Amino acid sequence: MDAKKTLKRAGDVLQIEVNGILSLIDRLDDTFVRAVELLYGCKGKVVVTGLGKSGLICRKIAATLASTGTPSFFLHAGDGIHGDMGMIMKGDVILAVSNSGETEELLQLLPIVRRLDLKLIALTGNPNSALSRAADVSLDAGVKQEACPMGLSPTASTTAALVLGDALAVVLLEQRGFKEEDFALRHPGGALGRKLLLQVEEIMHRGDDLPLVDEETPMKEALFQITSKRLGVTGVVDRAGELVGIVTDGDLRRGLESKGDIFRFQAKDFMTRDPKTIFADALAARAVAVMEQHSITCLFVLGNSGKKPIGLVHLHDLLKAGVV
Repeated sequence: MDAKKTLKRAGDVLQIEVNGILSLIDRLDDTFVRAVELLYGCKGKVVVTGLGKSGLICRKIAATLASTGTPSFFLHAGDGIHGDMGMIMKGDVILAVSNSGETEELLQLLPIVRRLDLKLIALTGNPNSALSRAADVSLDAGVKQEACPMGLSPTASTTAALVLGDALAVVLLEQRGFKEEDFALRHPGGALGRKLLLQVEEIMHRGDDLPLVDEETPMKEALFQITSKRLGVTGVVDRAGELVGIVTDGDLRRGLESKGDIFRFQAKDFMTRDPKTIFADALAARAVAVMEQHSITCLFVLGNSGKKPIGLVHLHDLLKAGVV
């Protein structure tokens, strides 16, 4: 095997596919806008259908649409003409993918599509094909050249179809005002779901694990709270139980340098006033953002009713939870 020839051929394949993608840009026009309008206005589900390699692309397009706010599913065209058209209902929109636009199984679905009065979007490499002519909107995903040297195996054409499907999904995502939280709701089991759905109250330290002292607490006792709770900090509350400050390891070090015998003082003499806080129902991802913004490693958690601390969340907790 000649390494140079191998790398040269691989580079040629990539360039052919890149050229196919770039050629789509100049063909974006009102037909693409109309396709987006049909998909956005769909009252049912988007049914993405195709066969063979195009069918595999359809699966990806359907999955991307579904995960970004457009209800969608894949229908194998071969199965569709053998009973699975029963999955389709009035109000659905059909997105049919075929490079040739002449796939027999897809064409056999057309009478049922028309009988149900469904809108049809064709994504083909042949704007003059039977599928394109039958469609309400036809998107041209044609490429000048397949990467396959024989021009037989779908390569650049399937890449172009996939990319055009992604373009539809992303435009729809933005039209719907789809946010990270919406995406996470569709991925509750993954890292993104943990990051965007987990709330502070689910991982915060509370109860006996929460380090708190009064303003008049001697520094010896405050130091015990800091070390025994192993969080490197203690909150300082006033007589009403509201958080007025915090004492950290850093405050202790600076106090030793400037005041010497720290045990002659009270917590209020060392505390940092008006510390950064967060509410219990805030997303854990928000806690990470606040910590990064202010270069700190923990936040006291307040109840929604006022300034009384009910917990503490540490950067280590966020790391363990997979939020960071």
